[in-house]
Amino acid sequence: MPIMVERDKWILYKHTCDYELIKAVALDVKNSCATDISDTERYRMQERLAALDMYRARNPRSKPLDSINHRINTLEFYMFGYEDKGNDNKRFIFSPLGNLFLNHINDEDKLKKIFTAMLFGIQFQHWANGTPACFQLYPFRLLLKLMTDERLNCRLYSTEYAYIVAFVKTATQENYESLVNRILEFRSNDDETIASLLKEDEHTYVNCIYEWQYYTQKLLKTIGIIRVYEGEKICKLFHPQKANSQSLPTGRWVKNGFAEISPDLLPFVKRMLEAYPYYEKPLRLDDDERMQMDVVKEIYSFYPNILLEEIGEDVDDIHVRLLELPALIEKYSNNPDNDTAYLFEDVLAEGFNMFVNVEARKVGGAGHTDIECLYITKKKKFAVEAKSTANKLIGINAGRLREHRSQIGGEYTIVITPRYVPAAKRDIRNEPIVMILASTFSEYLYNHMYHDVREIDYKDFDDIITSNLGTDVSKLISNMTMEKFASRA
Repeated sequence: MPIMVERDKWILYKHTCDYELIKAVALDVKNSCATDISDTERYRMQERLAALDMYRARNPRSKPLDSINHRINTLEFYMFGYEDKGNDNKRFIFSPLGNLFLNHINDEDKLKKIFTAMLFGIQFQHWANGTPACFQLYPFRLLLKLMTDERLNCRLYSTEYAYIVAFVKTATQENYESLVNRILEFRSNDDETIASLLKEDEHTYVNCIYEWQYYTQKLLKTIGIIRVYEGEKICKLFHPQKANSQSLPTGRWVKNGFAEISPDLLPFVKRMLEAYPYYEKPLRLDDDERMQMDVVKEIYSFYPNILLEEIGEDVDDIHVRLLELPALIEKYSNNPDNDTAYLFEDVLAEGFNMFVNVEARKVGGAGHTDIECLYITKKKKFAVEAKSTANKLIGINAGRLREHRSQIGGEYTIVITPRYVPAAKRDIRNEPIVMILASTFSEYLYNHMYHDVREIDYKDFDDIITSNLGTDVSKLISNMTMEKFASRA
């Protein structure tokens, strides 16, 4: 028998469709593990879940960690938070949406909307998923868009997902029209013809059906995000057998059913699609001018105001604006009329004023630093420069920053930017200047606010900066965040 090579496709997480188990694992990681997810703690987690009758090991004697690893990966896939894979201590940082979900764990109506917002934040390529890099889109935004399209009767059939949608690599307004036409054309086939088409590449399509029909669709139905009409069985597709396997191949039934958005959720989904369209370009994990973990932080910082309005949260909270800081820098830097060029500096000034022993004042204007800061404890000043650019920050004028610093009697300058080219670091070498990525700064402050640490001391920041002048201190600040808020129990 010839070896069948599966085509590249979307990969949806298929290790559980048990919503209550997902909630239980999230609560356990947050409360029992104190976000320590070392192997030792994962064994303990298995025992706690087993006591709740939510976990059964296939081989209790060897106590494999495969199952619990899948549970944690599920949290990552659905945007509850992320594990820094470069961290040997295996610590888990909850995202803003993950924290919000746990805050409302007993309110199913709010959880349904929060989980929907999580779907809007999921992108391919995904940090915790094996979907190939050739896929660059927001998959669930596209799926929900199709389920709001009246030309498709606001429904998506399982077979259409398996045969067409799971292979869409990018989403644009132009190719969306082509996609809808392909689906309508496919829809004209009878069940027998569809079964024949699926059999032509059985080993690829069976996985599409398995992931969507058996797992993702079931999970979203349980949550109440979609309604599912199961339909009738039309054929059975089989997974490929492993070499030298003596067992019969595993088969999956294909049904001609469809999914549609739950009516009570439809207005919210439409509002979200207007603000966060399916054709938005995702962040690239392989951005050669950014550390991958900084991209990951920005992906997981997704925190839409529309959701907060829907569930009655305070949209004007400072932490909401801080979480938007990287996106605001991008937005304002691309403003051709320059009429919003200084708005993000206001947010940045508020951010530094979150430190109990820092007084920050926006200055701005030609020839001046953007923000003047006084570190009250040590009675010394420092300058903050907000560097936004339509592309990457390609250089830093150390001489100009020296002038800005001398005007206020500052000891050092902090440059905050969303991203930069590596050569920019050479410009600050041996200078009293440090760089901090916007995503790192906002993550640090957000975690203090979420954990209700109201007295944010600037000492740790100042110690890192003064010991590492002339460098990018983002990684050191990030490690400090991990130590404080993903610490061991």
